[in-house]
Amino acid sequence: MAAHRQPTRYGRAMSGASSLLHALLPLAVIATSLLAAVGIFVLAEHRHRLRSSLNLAAALAKLALVVWMGLGVLEGERYALRYTLVDGVAFVLRADALGIMFAGLSSVLWLFTTIYAIGYLENAPNRSRFFGFFSLCVASTVGIALAGNLFTFFLFYELLTLSTYPLVVHRGSAKALAAGRTYLVYTLGGGAVLLLGIALLHALAGDVAFGAGAGLAALEAVSNPQLVLIFALLVGGLGVKAAIFPLHGWLPTAMVAPAPVSALLHAVAVVKAGAFGIVRVVYDVFGIELAWQLGVLGPLAALASFTILYGSLRALAQTDLKRRLAFSTVSQVSYIVLGISLFGPLGTAGGLVHLLHQGLMKITLFFCAGNYAETLGVHRVDELDGAGRCMPATSIAFTIGAFGMIGVPPLAGFVTKWYLGLGALEAGMGWVIGVLVASSLLNAAYFLPILHRIWFRPQRGPWPDERFRQCHDTHPLLLIPTLATAAFSVVAGLFASLPYSPLYWATVVVGREYLP
Repeated sequence: MAAHRQPTRYGRAMSGASSLLHALLPLAVIATSLLAAVGIFVLAEHRHRLRSSLNLAAALAKLALVVWMGLGVLEGERYALRYTLVDGVAFVLRADALGIMFAGLSSVLWLFTTIYAIGYLENAPNRSRFFGFFSLCVASTVGIALAGNLFTFFLFYELLTLSTYPLVVHRGSAKALAAGRTYLVYTLGGGAVLLLGIALLHALAGDVAFGAGAGLAALEAVSNPQLVLIFALLVGGLGVKAAIFPLHGWLPTAMVAPAPVSALLHAVAVVKAGAFGIVRVVYDVFGIELAWQLGVLGPLAALASFTILYGSLRALAQTDLKRRLAFSTVSQVSYIVLGISLFGPLGTAGGLVHLLHQGLMKITLFFCAGNYAETLGVHRVDELDGAGRCMPATSIAFTIGAFGMIGVPPLAGFVTKWYLGLGALEAGMGWVIGVLVASSLLNAAYFLPILHRIWFRPQRGPWPDERFRQCHDTHPLLLIPTLATAAFSVVAGLFASLPYSPLYWATVVVGREYLP
C-alpha cells in the first residue's frame, strides 16, 4: 500500500479567532441540515419550489463545509468542539480523517438523493414532513461521523433511529406501518444493548474519547473478561444497523419505503452508521492491538464472512428487485466489517474503501430500481424483460452497479476485493480468499440473470404502469443522479491511485490513525 506523507497530527498554532472557527466548523456542518429541517417543517405543503431550494442549498452548503474541513485535515488542521455536560460526560465533535471520509460520503450522496427525491415525490402528499425528517436523518449521520466520543456518537445514533422511522412508514399503509414497527424493535433494541456496553465501559475506564485505545490497553491485565463482554455488547448493538446476521431482519422488511428512503438506508445512513461505529469501536476505542490480544477479531471476521455468504444466498431467492438488493446489502456491508477484522493495514484499507465504494454502487442500484418502478411500474425481477431497450440510460447505470458489486475490474468493487484479498494474505487468513471468491460467484449468480433479462430478453407485454417518458428513459431529476453515481463508481475504480480518490482517503486513514 502506498505511503502518504503526513503532516503533523496536531496541526499548527492558531489565533483565537481561527481556533474558534475551527471549533465551530463541525457544528456548522451538522447545523446546515438541522436548520433546513426546521425550515422545511414549518413550510406550507404547497411551497414546493421554496422547499426544493432550501433542500439543495443546505446540501450544497454541507458539502462545501466538509470539503473545506477535509482539505484542512489533510494539512494537519484540528477541528474539535468540546462541551462538558456533567463531570465525566462531554459532548465532543471532532473531525479526523476517518470521520471526514464518512461525512464526505454522506454529504455527496445526500446531494444526489435530494435531487432524486424531489423528482420521485413530485405531486406526492406530505412532502414537507418527508423532507424535514430526511434532513434530520442526514444531520444525525454527519453527527455520527464527527462524534468525538462514545457519548456523542450514541446521541446521534439514536437520533438517526428516530428520524428514519417516519421515512420508513411515510406511505402510511398497513405494510409500511408493520415494517416501521419491525424497524423500531430491532434498532431500539440494538440501541439499548449499545447503551449498556457504553455504560459498562464508562464505569471501567471513564469517558472514552475516540483514539484512546491506549487507555484501554492499560486495563488489559486485570479486565480481559470485562473488555470482551463490553466489545460484544458494543458490536452487537451496532451490528443491528450494520445488518450483521442474525440481526439483519429489519432491512429487507423496510423495503416498503419509497426508493429515496431505501437508498438512504442502504448507501448513506443507517447500515453505514452501524458499520462505521464498528470501525470506531475496533480501532478508536479498543485499538487494533488490544482487540487482537483479546481474541475478538477472529470471531468477528468469521461472523462477517458468514453474513457475506448468507446475504448472497438469500438474495438469490428473491423475486422482488428491492428485496434482492436489500439482501445484497446484508452481504456487501459485511465486507467493511471483514476488512477491519483482518489484522493489518491492507485489510483495513479494503474495509474502509468499501465504506465509500459500496455507497456509490448501492445507491446507483436503488436509484435504478426506483426508476423502473416509477416509470414502468416494474417491481419484480421477472418484469424487467426488455427494460434495456425502453430505459437504456437507467439500464446502463444498473449494469455498472451490478458489475461493480460482482467485482469486475476496473470498477470500484474490484478495488475493494483486491485489497481485502491482499489483507487476508498479509494477516495469514487465507481462508478469506475463498469467502471472497464464493461471494463474487454468488454476486454474479443473482445479478447476471437480471442483466440478461434487461438486455437480451424481449418485452413480454405492456408494462405494469408506464408513465412519463419525456427523455426516452425517465424523468431528468431521476436520471441525472443515477448516471452521476454510476459514473463515480467507474471513476473511483479506474482512478483509484490518484489523490483524493476513495482509496487515497482510506490509505490516509490507515497511515495517520492506525499505523505507528
